[in-house]
Amino acid sequence: MTRTIDTHTHVLADATIKLLQKEIPRLGLNLTPIDANNATLEVAGVRYRPFPRGGHDMARRFADMAAAEVDMHVLSATPQTWLYNQDPAITAAAAAIQNDEIARLVKEHPDRLAGIATLPMQAPRQAADELRRAMTKLGLHGAMIGSNVEGKNLDDPSFEPLWVTAAELDAWMMIHPGNVAGADRLRSYYLTNLIGNPLDTTIAAACLIFGGVLARHPKLNFVMVHGGGFIPYQGGRWVHGWQVRPEPKVHLQHSPAQYLDRFLYDTILHSKASLEFLIASAGAARVFLGSDYPYDMGMMDCVRHVRALDIAPADRDMILSGHAAAILNKQRQPAAAK
Repeated sequence: MTRTIDTHTHVLADATIKLLQKEIPRLGLNLTPIDANNATLEVAGVRYRPFPRGGHDMARRFADMAAAEVDMHVLSATPQTWLYNQDPAITAAAAAIQNDEIARLVKEHPDRLAGIATLPMQAPRQAADELRRAMTKLGLHGAMIGSNVEGKNLDDPSFEPLWVTAAELDAWMMIHPGNVAGADRLRSYYLTNLIGNPLDTTIAAACLIFGGVLARHPKLNFVMVHGGGFIPYQGGRWVHGWQVRPEPKVHLQHSPAQYLDRFLYDTILHSKASLEFLIASAGAARVFLGSDYPYDMGMMDCVRHVRALDIAPADRDMILSGHAAAILNKQRQPAAAK
């Protein structure tokens, strides 16, 4: 049977929490149980709930993986510990600890886990250095970064050192929403997540295209989570807008159409019809299994969801494993120290 690889999962393991508490006490990092399955996570004075047990308890994670028929998790840090609003030195230190810990978990469970880094994005040159360290010294495969950095869009010129490094290293770069736009109008009904998350992913994608990031770095691709937000559905509007308006042409000499084909997506759409549309429009080779484990807005049944799709068996196998396995196999061991 096809080996299943979930490319979108988060971790803040108990051992990592203890290290962060010891090394960076000013973060005020605390985990307070709510019940047997959930806790409240407090970081830098902000409280998040619920933080599911599988996010920090590795034994629970492996049990949940078995129940979900997932063979491998690609680990990334929790958005709560990106810490883009902190002093860059604190964020860099916290990122290094989390990346070291992800690498440790991968080393302990190489057949069950792979990993990508978190970066101090408010200091792009340090982010580039940490990405290089994570990939060449720790054996991680890329990074998960926010859709914006404290309101700064990803086409800001300050991020150029990171894009240069990511392209050079052929990094698996996953864009995850955070600090979403329009939050003042999304306070009710959990709209900050229901609408804000896919909206901010879409803004990030538009900035990467219209800001010329993809044009300047032809080998650089991005994974846009939660099925790509509104990108697959509204890409045609971007193409039309570029054709008829001067504003989209400021940094982009060619139609956005060719750059839309550079985005990759996960399967987290919560809808069979929507996911089949995404696969039909983008192609199975650009869609990767994802769950957003352990959060309640995730798709813990992602494997069964993909297996139930009305698509070709070869496409199903590619989504469940094939393309992700090829990417992860590019760098299974850390490079020798130079």
